[in-house]
Amino acid sequence: MSSWQIVRILAGTFVLLSLALGIPGSPVFLSSWWLALAAFVGVNLLQSGFTGWCLSERIIRKLGARAGA
Repeated sequence: MSSWQIVRILAGTFVLLSLALGIPGSPVFLSSWWLALAAFVGVNLLQSGFTGWCLSERIIRKLGARAGA
């Protein structure tokens, strides 16, 4: 699996987890503050889309994942 695929999987996981923990109707609701994590992930995805730079991808590459095409 390439680094960009891992970044997308992690981003999706973090967004879904933060929604599950932050939406009051959820059975695993903890606090609405968890929605800030979804916003943070969204801002980072937007930033990396414009700049082409992603800290998460750099970290994942250093951990041994191959670079994406």
